[in-house]
Amino acid sequence: MSVVSVYVIFANAEEAERIGRGVVEEGLAACINILGPCRSIYRWQGAVEEANEVPAILKTTTDQADALIARVAGMHSYDVPCIAVWPIEKLLLSYAEWVEQSVSG
Repeated sequence: MSVVSVYVIFANAEEAERIGRGVVEEGLAACINILGPCRSIYRWQGAVEEANEVPAILKTTTDQADALIARVAGMHSYDVPCIAVWPIEKLLLSYAEWVEQSVSG
């Protein structure tokens, strides 16, 4: 199985939907799960900041992960977006097959 989850933080739900739809249509991800808003506290350029953001989880294959990261980063509004690949230890075989069939490349 070569399926991975890609965790991304977006500025808002509209950005998550726009980018998520784009990478699914391009065949870089099988799907995106846009989660509820979260409150983030982080250090940026020497100051502690706070923001409402929207996390999302995309599913893709190991082979497409680098291309997905690059595409999301290129479309993202942040200078340094959070984009992290999470390995999946176990997965329903039929779901894994669907992800692999849905992702081109």
